[in-house]
Amino acid sequence: MKLSQFFLSTTKEAPSEAEIVSHQLMMRAGMLKKLGAGIYSWMPLGVRVLRKVENVIREEMNRAGAIELLMPVIQPAELWQESGRWDKMGPEMMRIKDRHDRDFIVQPTSEEVITDIARQELRSWRQLPRNFYHIQTKFRDERRPRFGVMRSREFIMKDAYSFDVDKDGLTKSYQVMYDAYVKIFERLGLEFRPVAADTGNIGGFASHEFQVLAESGEDVIAYAPDSDYAANIELAEAVAPATPRAAPASALELVHTPGQKTCEDVGKFLKLPLEKQLKAMMYMSDAGFVLCMLRADHMVNEVKLGKLKELANSRPATPEEIEAHLGVEPGYCGPIPRHGKAHPGKVIVIADRTAAAMSDFVCGANESGYHVTGGNWGRDCAEPDVVADIRNVLEGDPSPDGKGTLKMRRGIEVGHVFALGTKYSDALKANYLAQDQTEKVMWMGCYGIGVTRVVAAAIEQNNDERGIVWPEAMAPFTVAIAALGYDRSAEVKAAADKLYAELVAAGVDVALDDRGERPGVMFAELELIGIPHRITIGDRGLKEGVVEYQGRRETAATKVPVAEIASLIAAKLKP
Repeated sequence: MKLSQFFLSTTKEAPSEAEIVSHQLMMRAGMLKKLGAGIYSWMPLGVRVLRKVENVIREEMNRAGAIELLMPVIQPAELWQESGRWDKMGPEMMRIKDRHDRDFIVQPTSEEVITDIARQELRSWRQLPRNFYHIQTKFRDERRPRFGVMRSREFIMKDAYSFDVDKDGLTKSYQVMYDAYVKIFERLGLEFRPVAADTGNIGGFASHEFQVLAESGEDVIAYAPDSDYAANIELAEAVAPATPRAAPASALELVHTPGQKTCEDVGKFLKLPLEKQLKAMMYMSDAGFVLCMLRADHMVNEVKLGKLKELANSRPATPEEIEAHLGVEPGYCGPIPRHGKAHPGKVIVIADRTAAAMSDFVCGANESGYHVTGGNWGRDCAEPDVVADIRNVLEGDPSPDGKGTLKMRRGIEVGHVFALGTKYSDALKANYLAQDQTEKVMWMGCYGIGVTRVVAAAIEQNNDERGIVWPEAMAPFTVAIAALGYDRSAEVKAAADKLYAELVAAGVDVALDDRGERPGVMFAELELIGIPHRITIGDRGLKEGVVEYQGRRETAATKVPVAEIASLIAAKLKP
């Protein structure tokens, strides 16, 4: 592509609303143009990157045996009502009406549509297993779209759906897709980790996220350097302490702590570390009033809490509810009843594993302005009703697989695979005739990659002070020829055109900068848009019989004889 025939629209400054590097650089490079909140036009440079990503995804999905189709963006409400998600999905799902006042949705995903196709087309065990995928526009009405295409309302996603005769078949299909995802992200040149994840609202019995590692990531990943263990912090298990709880060594003592309501304040007041304190969190649920106790330096994990039956349909307790059940204002709550008497109301006590293993702890005394020291389970209060893992892991915690300790990295989720089971096939009655001539329900998996998000995540991971540093497989152009004075020097024009034709004939995706820009402007633009390999051709070099080669990650150019530059590029691009 000759850049005089292309469309570049770079700027020196990013808009003030661009908060993260990928958004800033995509706007500066002219990859995106904002149309509305969370809605962007992809400009020619951005589209070239998108197509590169889509092509890699399509090749690996096809290689894994998936079959491409294309499902509609607008879907009838009836299917979503049949699955039960019409009412369960929140305002992020955009609902619309047609001229006949019939309800439709703008698709956020396509489980319902693909299951409808399957129940009509896949009638026999002989047609299974089957995996369909498409690469299509999605829309989710984010409350606060931000970070450019990292959290936009309209985006492009590859979603695939497998159908099997039973759970064993689904497990095999799931592994095929997991392996395909590994190949996709390896080919795209990204540093990533597959991590065990919560199944969330999608449901199912297995789930893995594919996280691109970047310090700007919203997710936290816990992993063990000495093993393959990796999990999203929402799912990573905090194992119970290896040593049993120590016997009580201190007497219970009531201590006046006026105005000291936070664990940090209490620690400073009593000159005790957080590790010696318990903190209380109170909830109302279907089971009643629940008091959750954690070590004061630990953070509660709401996903883990939500899986406990005692916290079904829970919400934080109000000050009035706390007063009614514990007899005290928030800030002085704990498991030890005031003055040794029973709590005013029925209280279910859930203790984190680490909290349950503590002895001689400090906690709220259930009396305003007071805490207790020397508290002990079983002696000063009943043992917890439930002991469970309800906290986030910390760096240095033992790895759940018993191999070393955990470290933390931040990541950007770009892919997710789910073993759904029969959640949707049951709801939509997607059955097949089994080999024994009985009708059985299909087992489903779903597998998504955020195509537009992959582009942003790659930039978050690969950038410098000069701009984007594309992995080769994703770059809008692989090689740039910077022809200095192309419009003024016959020698430069002839040499650049000859090299350009030679590289094009060799199948190289090359951009010839023939616009006659000043060298500083030309180099700044080519570095901003992140082309991996640059060849500079100028009169001075040609007189010496050389051109200059510079890789995007390199700080200096290397002189190369004109006759050898094409073979050098071929060697650089060799897989």
